[in-house]
Amino acid sequence: MKSSINLLAVAASCALATSGLAQEINDTVVTQWIDEIEVEAKTVALDTPAGTYASAVTLLRFDPSIELQTRGLAEGQADVTVQGSLFENIGFKVGALTIIDPQTGHYAAGLPIDPALLSAPEVHTGINNATGGFNSSIATVAYGIPTIQRGGVLRIGAGSDNLHNQSLRAALVRDDTGGAHLALQGSIAFSDGDGSIANGDHSFERYNLHLQRATDDSQSDVIFAYQDKFFGWPGAYTGFETLAETDHTKTTLLVATHRARTENAWFEVGGYFRKLVDDYDFDRTTQESAVTGAFDHQTRVYGMGAQGAIQRGNWDWRYAMQLMSDELVRSTDLTEGRFDSRDYATLSLTPSLLLVNTPDRKVTLTAGVSVDLSSRDDNEVSPMLGAEFSYPTKSGGRYLKFEYAGSSQLPGYTALNSRPSGLFGGNARLGRERAGQATITMGYHSGTRTTKLAVFYRRDRDLVDWTYSSGAPFSRQANDVNINVWGAQLLFSESWNDLSITAAYNFLDKHSDYGGATVDASFYALNFARHRATLAVQYPITDDIELRLDNEYRLQESNPLRTSSAESYLASASLIWAPSGDRGFRFSSSVENLTDEDFQQFPGTPASGRQLSLNLHYDW
Repeated sequence: MKSSINLLAVAASCALATSGLAQEINDTVVTQWIDEIEVEAKTVALDTPAGTYASAVTLLRFDPSIELQTRGLAEGQADVTVQGSLFENIGFKVGALTIIDPQTGHYAAGLPIDPALLSAPEVHTGINNATGGFNSSIATVAYGIPTIQRGGVLRIGAGSDNLHNQSLRAALVRDDTGGAHLALQGSIAFSDGDGSIANGDHSFERYNLHLQRATDDSQSDVIFAYQDKFFGWPGAYTGFETLAETDHTKTTLLVATHRARTENAWFEVGGYFRKLVDDYDFDRTTQESAVTGAFDHQTRVYGMGAQGAIQRGNWDWRYAMQLMSDELVRSTDLTEGRFDSRDYATLSLTPSLLLVNTPDRKVTLTAGVSVDLSSRDDNEVSPMLGAEFSYPTKSGGRYLKFEYAGSSQLPGYTALNSRPSGLFGGNARLGRERAGQATITMGYHSGTRTTKLAVFYRRDRDLVDWTYSSGAPFSRQANDVNINVWGAQLLFSESWNDLSITAAYNFLDKHSDYGGATVDASFYALNFARHRATLAVQYPITDDIELRLDNEYRLQESNPLRTSSAESYLASASLIWAPSGDRGFRFSSSVENLTDEDFQQFPGTPASGRQLSLNLHYDW
């Protein structure tokens, strides 16, 4: 059991050290970046969970653009899908670097970095994803690295089911004589709990160290991150509630990035190393080690990337490049494929022409190409085309966008190297997955209001899915599928003096063709919400107390493996009290799954129950 007293002692020491340096440290000047992607307003209300400490996936739980499918805690294991994708079609990017898990996309969202070290996530689709993404055919969740601010925060929480968690982040900043500032930031977090159902316990640890040097026109960062994450959940991956499954991952990540800008250009380059050690057990009552059926794996990844843009006259040239080398270092069960190491790369160039630029309208045309290369598979060239019409108004602007983007990616080692039959049946013949999507988007934005309507059509070809056949009821099989996807999203956001709301509605429809494969049900490709609505509310009840509320209603596509209702309503709420006389202290009470909804986000996998917690925050 981790000691809250130890964290309090460390927090006090950090606060005193920070105060002692106050005379030597000037106020930090925040570097203002000219972002290549427009940043949208915050679309969720709750930025901390009730059941553990916050992770990179926390802000995605009720995001209107994302359908998050969880096994127990979202921070324990969550599959991120966008516009009807599968979990492996989504990339997670820090700066210029897409950080992937070559074993399985289930672990892609498990970034071991404290989200407070990162900017708010942006969901890139279409041309933005095709230009800046890597091995993520549908979308990329992108995080920037903001300038470090001196100070820190301590959070201590306790809740239902023997939950206790603590987290601490502290930063020191010192100006040097060259006009730059040097910063050192550290973050540690612990969380343990028995879980809202039997055998749903968790134990998490995370350690971060962040070094930064920033000037007015450049920023260099080095982040070291380590996370040890154990969670249990019945039927987590198999869908059999009688199996008390556990998954224990240890992730090491080292990221280095540098970004610079001039008057007409910006450039970002970086590299990373990632190692993941995984011990999955489909039945925690048995003990297997280093033998077939133990499901022990280790992967290693080296990656580098660069991206930027150059503006010349009416032309804006965006470019990106990412290279990666991965290795399945060892595995007890991923032994049947054609290879266990791979090199691959993505190159893209996307010029845009400002064709019309008058006080009452702008017209921009975009055309580009991305090239995907691999040492183990065929290569792919994908086109991009787009047009945008913008009309300024007194308070904001209106816009209309048309775009088409092609993309591709390669499957992970779990699909490629698992034995042809068994609990998880692999398929070594699976190859490159391809997608082409056309989208029409129209919208309006002002200082307080955002309205957007997007309609899209996508053709997925050779998409890798995991399927069920009644002839082999105790096995799921990796099969490729061709799917035509239709979808639409309507989003509205409004802020008043005392109230902020964001409401959204999403519709999806799919038509699938599995070829000659015997498929009676799908665990992933056809596990989607046909109708999904979200509502985020932030309301200051008094000067000291704020209410935050996230809601989601969904009507899931029918699936013969799901034993719960296909209809679901989820709600999470938090009351935050910041006493005006106690500077730096905040108190919050949070509840997740307010209605104790039993909807199975994965067919056959039990839902997480209601979770409650009380939390103390201290900022300095």
